[in-house]
Amino acid sequence: MFVRIVKLGFGEEHVNTFLANFEKNKNKIRSFEGCKFLELYRDKTNSTVFFTYSYWESEAHLETYRHSDVFKNIWKETKVLFNIKPEAWSVDKLETLK
Repeated sequence: MFVRIVKLGFGEEHVNTFLANFEKNKNKIRSFEGCKFLELYRDKTNSTVFFTYSYWESEAHLETYRHSDVFKNIWKETKVLFNIKPEAWSVDKLETLK
């Protein structure tokens, strides 16, 4: 399992716009071929910082998504709202304990 973690920061005035855009697009992301899981987190100490976690079948699936019109349209709407440079990590999931 391949996991993508993205940290996003917004100006306070843009948080509701980001949340509305996420709500509008979350099913498009989750239903994209190869996406197995999607979550959105909000930082406990800074309410303008968010993290997305998405699980992908492979790096190739993520790259296909990143070059798709779905991603390009979402990114176009989102990137103008940032107040910090987004950060992203690609990691391999090794273990889950339940």
